[in-house]
Amino acid sequence: MDSLLQIDSYQPQTIERKWQTEWVEKKLFQTDTADRTRPKYYALSMFPYPSGRLHMGHVRNYTITDVIARFKTMNGFNVLHPMGWDSFGLPAENAAIKSGIPPAKWTFENIDHMRSQLKSLGLSYDWDREVFTCREDYYRWTQWIFLLFYKAGLAYKKEAPVNWCEECATVLANEQVVDGLCWRCDTQVIRKNLSQWFFKITDYAEHLLNNLEKLNGWPERVKLMQKNWIGQSTGAEIAFTVAGQPELNIPIYTTRPDTIFGVTYMVLAPEHPLVSQLTTPENKQAVEAYQNEARTKSDIERTSTEREKTGVPLGSFVINPFTQEKVPIWIADYALLDYGTGAVMAVPAHDERDFAFAKKYHLPIKQVIQHPEETVSIENAAFTESGVLIDSGTFTGQPSEDAKKNITTFAQQSGFGQFRVQYRLRDWLVSRQRYWGAPIPMVYCDKCGVVPVPDDQLPVKLPEDVDFSVRGRSPVSTSQTFVNTSCPKCQGPAQRETDTMDTFVCSSWYFLRFIDPHNAEAVFNSETVNHWMNVDQYVGGIEHAILHLLYARFFTAVLHDQGLIDFDEPFENLLTQGMVLKDGAKMSKSKGNTVDPDTVFNEFGADTARFFILSDSPPQNDFDWKDAGVEGCFKFLRRLWRLVVDNRAAIQLNEESPDYNGLTGPQRELYQLTHQTIAGVTQDITQEFQFNTVISKIREMTNGLSRYPIAAGVDPVFSHSVEVLLKLLAPITPHVTEELWEKLGGSGSIHQQPWPVANSKALVADTVEVVFQVNGKVRDKAQVALNLDKETLEKMALGNERVQKFLEGKTPVKIIVVPNKLVNLVIR
Repeated sequence: MDSLLQIDSYQPQTIERKWQTEWVEKKLFQTDTADRTRPKYYALSMFPYPSGRLHMGHVRNYTITDVIARFKTMNGFNVLHPMGWDSFGLPAENAAIKSGIPPAKWTFENIDHMRSQLKSLGLSYDWDREVFTCREDYYRWTQWIFLLFYKAGLAYKKEAPVNWCEECATVLANEQVVDGLCWRCDTQVIRKNLSQWFFKITDYAEHLLNNLEKLNGWPERVKLMQKNWIGQSTGAEIAFTVAGQPELNIPIYTTRPDTIFGVTYMVLAPEHPLVSQLTTPENKQAVEAYQNEARTKSDIERTSTEREKTGVPLGSFVINPFTQEKVPIWIADYALLDYGTGAVMAVPAHDERDFAFAKKYHLPIKQVIQHPEETVSIENAAFTESGVLIDSGTFTGQPSEDAKKNITTFAQQSGFGQFRVQYRLRDWLVSRQRYWGAPIPMVYCDKCGVVPVPDDQLPVKLPEDVDFSVRGRSPVSTSQTFVNTSCPKCQGPAQRETDTMDTFVCSSWYFLRFIDPHNAEAVFNSETVNHWMNVDQYVGGIEHAILHLLYARFFTAVLHDQGLIDFDEPFENLLTQGMVLKDGAKMSKSKGNTVDPDTVFNEFGADTARFFILSDSPPQNDFDWKDAGVEGCFKFLRRLWRLVVDNRAAIQLNEESPDYNGLTGPQRELYQLTHQTIAGVTQDITQEFQFNTVISKIREMTNGLSRYPIAAGVDPVFSHSVEVLLKLLAPITPHVTEELWEKLGGSGSIHQQPWPVANSKALVADTVEVVFQVNGKVRDKAQVALNLDKETLEKMALGNERVQKFLEGKTPVKIIVVPNKLVNLVIR
């Protein structure tokens, strides 16, 4: 492979270093956010965690966004294209534990290396806007936003069962538990009661759900994932009275109030506060043992449809308010305290989960819904569809949908029920018992209680005198200089909150800080942010569909309601790029199928990597890396180099476009090809960023240039086509095009040239392919002048040698001519 570079004057590494240095010196990609003379365009890739090295997924993501940014710049937009670092997180802390390296040192060393890799890729970032979420000038404002949420009643602390990872010794949000395992280390997650800080995202559940309709530039797949995660359901809340304790009610939530006459037992979550009170002495030991077992399971595991359901009875009963029947109370771990009311009315005849539970524990099964057209048995399975009510008092005979409304209305009028909208979405748990995160800016005073840190005392800085070996609590708590402080209200002794924030808090607003990154007086300038938002094109992985994207939408909605911004959605258009595979599998060190970007840059250059990674499939699809494909792309760029350099005497840039009407022969054909390519490439980029077809069209145009008979001296058509080709390629392969532009005497940077505009006249072909048929079967084809008359087409068909062979000397009885398409000769 190295020999390919040595036999040619195209030396990508030298060229790329030259232009990367020059672009920085000339501040070519610096954005003037105060400029209002051009339309704005905000292009953004999801910023990375500084793990230490780029992988090919990064390269694909950032190249896609870079091509978009460069394309928009050449189309006259004032483009904002920044980069920064989502730099708080657990790996840096683990490095401190294992190797004794301070998290900040580990993080910034990784950033330095990854920044150099990004610069080697030739990305058009405005590096003056670089942000670091772990730096005080950033997390000061993350803390300020936390306090904004607190003052608005959207941040609160409560003791609650949380997802706990023993390996990471920290709390996980529901979204960070994958199949019952920690999303970072794959350790089994358990439930544990802790006092934690939450953001009240549930207050925005309806807004987040309804606003999905506004996101026309988002993939339907992502919107559906968010819709399902928010999980709106409409139903009824109905209170059951505890038997023998008429003053004690247990409310349940159900989406099937039409089945309430079929309730045969009630289930409480093991953590429900009434469990102890309602447990009879003879059941106490079994109940407490079951509660202890439930604490070892995550919510995901407890609600899995594949897992066998278990439970134990409390020994108490509730009264069904519609039938006045006593039904037993059980606890079962499939009921969750923080979903609905933590209590479930069980109707085994019409719910698969309840049916299995009732069969296992020999509980009654009472059918109250029947199919409207046939009799359905519940002997072996629950009937879960809607139907007609049976054995349901005055509601018997009503269709399910009518009965849902009528039964809930009756409960509401009777004072023991109400209509209710429920969401699957839970409040966002933001406390983490880790060191390397933004400290939560709260103080605890024996006299004043919970006190927010005043704005003028921000940031609350991370301490350095900590013990990273501590387990089960935050290392921050080991720093006495941090923990012990004075109360902002009474100046008496107080203690700081030692938890830090979930790193998703930091990444929920970074796109706003990029617009005004050096503001020391405010989180950002609202007027500037209002001008630049929304992000016009956001690019990142589908894995962020729920976590990051939902939280960023939530933050934006809150900041809007607090009057800081005048928009309530952050991202106008979203592109979720596919993964980079090798040998058909996801790249991973364990499989030994990773590709180091630095190796590719060093062997073939960044332009080759960029060109190849866009060439094979649409950006939304997965991309299979093939070494032979990389080599092929390098050969193409080397051929382009030769085509231009070897014929530079024939090329004069920045000349007026040739007069199309005066062109004939090969000149006219090349001009047509050039402008058809302009139109096709422009359309493919504008519509869904189909860069693979862009590259295919550019290859075809390059082949056309290679076949073209160049005239002696300066050839205006060849010059025009080469200039167009370089401009079309510039966003994809920025270094080689910049170098060739300079060699040809082009003025300024190619990346500041206007994007080519297609001549509409040249898009209409002069010729067209016509097929010659005998009895409807194609026997030959010919390229003919457009709109050729029928008589001439008929003569051409009859005189065609291959057609005459199939006529077998016979005279056609009929000749069908369709101009610009076909001639069909009919014989018998």
